[in-house]
Amino acid sequence: MKRTQTLILVECAIMLALACVLSEIKIWAMPMGGSVTLLSMLPIVLISIKHGLGIGIPLAGLYSLVQLMMSRFVFFGWGLTGTAIFGVFMLDYIVAFSVLGFAGIFRKKGLPGWIAGISIVMILRFLSHFASGILIFGQWAPEGSTPFMHSLLYNGTYMLPELVFTLIGAIFLMKTPVIHKMFTPEVS
Repeated sequence: MKRTQTLILVECAIMLALACVLSEIKIWAMPMGGSVTLLSMLPIVLISIKHGLGIGIPLAGLYSLVQLMMSRFVFFGWGLTGTAIFGVFMLDYIVAFSVLGFAGIFRKKGLPGWIAGISIVMILRFLSHFASGILIFGQWAPEGSTPFMHSLLYNGTYMLPELVFTLIGAIFLMKTPVIHKMFTPEVS
């Protein structure tokens, strides 16, 4: 039992570190935050798929805090109010990255369940950024655009490719026999 818990802890630490390194490899970055990365969310969703929500959600929560620290708090220089900064903390970091832990919700349904779980959490992450874009950053919507449309287009510009790349990466890995066996959910 103790060996299994230690192994899970080590897997989580390795995947968290991998996710952080991959998040620094940006394919492109948006001017006010958000970027398309080299599969940075894949390690977190794979842990949730393998070990379930009980492990996936806390790991994703930890990842959200690490992402907040890695942001170097650049948003403090954007002239936001204290309430807006709290909103950025919550919507663009804590909620947006913590939802990744729910990717294993359909983990026992095989590849279709894994695809569904990943799709759902990526959409939830988009919705968190989308809400932030309307509520906090809507004031910067270009003339002739509404905060709703601006947030939809801005956040969709990087979240849609992130969704597609993460799904392609997951499918590719899960079609590889060794990786598939390694990340097949442990039934308890």
